[in-house]
Amino acid sequence: MNLGLSRFSTVVILIIVAALSRVVPHPFNFTPIGAMALFGAAQFNRKIFAFMIPVVAMLLSDALIGNPSFPTYFSFALIAGFGVVYLKKLNAGRLLTASIAASVVFFIITNFFVWFGGTMYPQTWQGLIGCYTAGLAFYQQTFFGNLFLNTVMGDLFYNTLLFGAYYSIEKIAFKPTVA
Repeated sequence: MNLGLSRFSTVVILIIVAALSRVVPHPFNFTPIGAMALFGAAQFNRKIFAFMIPVVAMLLSDALIGNPSFPTYFSFALIAGFGVVYLKKLNAGRLLTASIAASVVFFIITNFFVWFGGTMYPQTWQGLIGCYTAGLAFYQQTFFGNLFLNTVMGDLFYNTLLFGAYYSIEKIAFKPTVA
């Protein structure tokens, strides 16, 4: 069966749908951000699209929810770059590792910018450590209890959803039919 979709358009549509899921009520930090970056990195042959399409999709969803953030975009780009290199040989183990790494990168980058650009913490090593410590405490009130469950579970959930949907569609839509 041929659904008339190209692999490229399938990946783009899945990323846009994932980005739009950000406007649906969800637990704090249980979002598709890291998964979108990794999925694009793994699926696009032209790696410029691995950065461009997920960022554009995120810009569109940010336009709807009104929450643009440079540190988020920066971490998103780093995650995509990591994914381009690390997910060249895609398998479940690498995807699991990349999902966890994406969550950690997001936490480190976004909290670094809270420390660097804010006035809540002194611009010292102790201030930076205090910021990261407060960042972990901040996540204790989240759905799964902390960052490493909320963000990691979100990345794992959305990676499973994106990659699973893609491979399901690929199996149905791109399989040559015998006449």
